[in-house]
Formats: sequence, C-alpha cells, structure tokens
Amino acid sequence: MSAVTTGTRLAARGSTHRMRRAALRRRFAANAAAMALAAVLIVWSITPIYNMVMVSLEAEGDVFGEHIWPPKPSLDGFWVVITQGHWYLEYFWHQFGNSLYIGAMTTILTLFIGSLTSFSVGRMRVRHGRLVINAALLTYVIPATFLAIPFYLIMQHYGLANNPWSVIAANVAFATPYAIFIFLEYGRSIPIELDESARIDGATPSQVYLRIYLPLMAPALVAVGTYALLLAWNEFLYQFLLLSSKSSMTVPVALAQFLNSDEAPWNYMMATAIVYAVPPVVIYYAFRRRMAAGLTMGGVKG
Repeated sequence: MSAVTTGTRLAARGSTHRMRRAALRRRFAANAAAMALAAVLIVWSITPIYNMVMVSLEAEGDVFGEHIWPPKPSLDGFWVVITQGHWYLEYFWHQFGNSLYIGAMTTILTLFIGSLTSFSVGRMRVRHGRLVINAALLTYVIPATFLAIPFYLIMQHYGLANNPWSVIAANVAFATPYAIFIFLEYGRSIPIELDESARIDGATPSQVYLRIYLPLMAPALVAVGTYALLLAWNEFLYQFLLLSSKSSMTVPVALAQFLNSDEAPWNYMMATAIVYAVPPVVIYYAFRRRMAAGLTMGGVKG
C-alpha cells in the first residue's frame, strides 16, 4: 500500500514538474516574442530619425548614395542653417521666432481659457456648465482637416489672413476642449473645502482662482501646456493655408518650400528639421514627470 502511495506521489511530483517546465517555456517564448517585437518597433521608429541625421551630415550631391553612413560626414549643413547661408534659409530665424510666438501664445491662451472654464464649471458650479463642456468636446467629432476651409474663410472675412493670430486662434480652438477636460478631471482631486474655507475668510472668486486653484493645478497646467505647445509647434495644415509670406510663415511651412523648385538641398532641409526639433525634445524631457502626474492624477479617486 505504501509503495503504491509513494509511486502516486512521485508521479504527481513529476507531472507538476513537467507543468512548471512547460509554463516556464511558454513564459520564455512569450518574453522572447515581446522582446523581438519591441526590437522591430524600435528599429522601425528610429530608422527615419537615423536617415534624417545621415542626410544632414552628407554633402549636397551625395544625398542619394547607397552607403549606410556618409563617407565624409560634415556639419556644414547645420552651419548653413544657423548662419542662414542659403537662399531657402534667409528668413530662418525670423520664421523660428514666428513658431515660438505662435507656440507661446497658443499655450498661454489654452491654459487661461481652459483653467478659467474648468474653475467656473467645476468649482463655481455655473449653471449648465456641463452642457458647455460637452458641446466643446463635440468639436473633436469633426476631423480638423474638414474645418480647414471654413477656418480659412472666417479668417479672410475678419482680415486675419497671413497673420499669425489666425493660426493661434485655430490652435486654441482645437486645444482648449482637451484642456478643459483634463483640468476638470484633475480638479476633482482638489478638496472643495479649500475653496469654501477661503470664501469664509473673505476671499473673492478671483483670489481663490489665483491663490488656491492655479497653484494646486500646477501638474495639470504643465501637462496641458506642453501638449498645447507641441500641438502648435508641429501643426502644418493651418499654417500652410493661413500664412503665405516668408516673413509671416513658420519653419514647417518654410520647409515645404524646399520642394517647390528643381533645386532641393535635402541636407539643409534635414539639418533644419533637426534644429527645429530640438526645443520640443528639450521641453518634453524637462517636464515629462509632471506631464505624467498631470495626466494620470485626475483618474485616481481618493
């Protein structure tokens, strides 16, 4: 009887051991497949950036060579961009300033309108405020490309064609509903008792907004501000439609001008794109932790 029991136990242990080994093999295979997929995605994502860098380091006549790395890499393309040494780049820093101006004003107006609206609806309990919020969010139902022509006609009607403020208005219109939604969700984590205590002490609504609401909303402000800045920085369609002169256009629109003639200096174009990409990369990595906090805090109840 004991021999049978021992044999049964050994068989059970052997079966358990085989099941564990099979589970380990499946886990190893799943991890290997995930790593392989991640490697493919990383290579797929980095390859265009690598090509940009490679082309920017080549001489103008060697852009379409078959080599993997330039045989004689040079930073001359970046020097031409910085010094505006090509006729395509004669307004580069002025256009770069236009991009900065549009991005800064878009960010400021988005934060101001979004925070003030969320404060009014979420903290002041304005009547029918939620209806306004839902109406604003409905703007995302229509793709932005479908609204390009109506925006163009509106700006023509009000005399804002070829004016940076026309692009700023369009950017703010698309960024504000998202900002309001994030601010409302994040504001739920701030106790309403703070506002009530301040009002009992004699604080006006504007004082509550400036001294209590905005400081506590700092992570959300950083997150939404970075989003609005990147939206304005990378937007092309509305800038292309609404800005026509070289003195008013931004860098993305100016880059498109490289392709409008028989001469297309690809190395200068890629060098310009890399220089233009530096500010948003720096901003993103400087505020990425606050961005994550601002975007996730509103979804946590407690």
